[in-house]
Amino acid sequence: MPVPLQPLPHPQRTLLHNEIHARPAEPIHAPAAITHVVMLTDPAQREASRAHLAALMRDHHQTGPDQETTHLRVDLGTFRLRWELHTEFVTWTFMVPLEPGVPLDTRTPPTAIEQVPQAWFAKLPGLCLSSVHLWIVKDAQCAGQGIKGLVLQMLNEDTLAGSVVHVGHTEVCTDFAIHADGYSRMLVKPSDHISARRLGRLVQRLLEIETYRMSALLGLPVARHAASVLATAEKELADLAQAIREADRESEPVLLDRLTRLAGQVESEYAATHSRFSASRAYFELVDKRIHDLNEQRLSGLLTIHEFMDRRLSPARSTCEWATHRQNALSQRVSRVSNLLRTRVEIEQQQSNQAILGTMNDRQGMQLKLQSTVEGLSVAAITYYITGLVAYLAKGAQKLGWPLSPEISAAVAIPVVAFSVWWSLRRLHHKLFNGRH
Repeated sequence: MPVPLQPLPHPQRTLLHNEIHARPAEPIHAPAAITHVVMLTDPAQREASRAHLAALMRDHHQTGPDQETTHLRVDLGTFRLRWELHTEFVTWTFMVPLEPGVPLDTRTPPTAIEQVPQAWFAKLPGLCLSSVHLWIVKDAQCAGQGIKGLVLQMLNEDTLAGSVVHVGHTEVCTDFAIHADGYSRMLVKPSDHISARRLGRLVQRLLEIETYRMSALLGLPVARHAASVLATAEKELADLAQAIREADRESEPVLLDRLTRLAGQVESEYAATHSRFSASRAYFELVDKRIHDLNEQRLSGLLTIHEFMDRRLSPARSTCEWATHRQNALSQRVSRVSNLLRTRVEIEQQQSNQAILGTMNDRQGMQLKLQSTVEGLSVAAITYYITGLVAYLAKGAQKLGWPLSPEISAAVAIPVVAFSVWWSLRRLHHKLFNGRH
């Protein structure tokens, strides 16, 4: 049967179609130890991360990722690796199984990172933004004391948060603290009938909560710095507004220059921080979404992860949002004050222009009067010269039989010539006047 023809496809159709399958959850079997590391990177370091991954895979006799790969899951024998390339960071997740019947050593619990080549791991490109050890345990790893016993020995009780998820089938605990080894810790105890894929989705959500939480908080230092800059700019604007009220015409250009410089400073600060605040807002929303997806229930009187985040993360979120609000409000206030000052300057300029135009009109009136006087003199002068010509013509014509004397001919010609000259100048003046309008 012949294959039916297809319309011309969009060049990115396959890429866009497969986006819905991007970064799927890793199926995970309990018990297991997982280490999740988030490296903050610039564009060059993100490309270096790809090369770093390729080097590790070559050492294990596997082919590295191509230039289009942004997500990779690979089994390297002693551990599994999940690598994800994001816009601002790169995540490395290492997974190893735990011995099913061996209790967890709470003093030196086994970690996935122990199976990773240490020299290679120490050279991960970028700066470490977050690192988490997560253990998925069963009853055998709890040594009969349940997850509560492990929690009290492995986590910080002062900042402890935990909940029951998967409709009461899985217990999750964490303390959101950086321990002596530089890693945060999470404990997950699923029930026996939870599937590997469902457990993998849960682990992915938990790790993403920590990843996006730290990414969102990157806006906090920026917001604190912006707050000091905004405070200085707001005081400068208040001083300028007071100075504008008391300013005279001579000082207005200086005030307008200061106000323009302040507007430039505010817009420059806005441009430098807008992308960071926008990213933080998006990351905060992702944290909310991932926590909501957990569908938590309270565990033994502990704060749930949602309650802990709401109490501890809300001030940082509010700081970032307030900095954004202050920037927008200050920019609008600077714009209003600038418009008021410009309007004031323009009104004064218009008044000055009107005075100049009045003076010009007076001068034009004087010029018209002078022009009328000159025109009168011109009529007299032209009449005099033409009359003289008529007298000369009359002298010559008298010899040919002209009956009037030259003097009489000149006298008769004077009014005719004067009227003709005056009429011609009026016509010329009328044409020129109509041509201007």
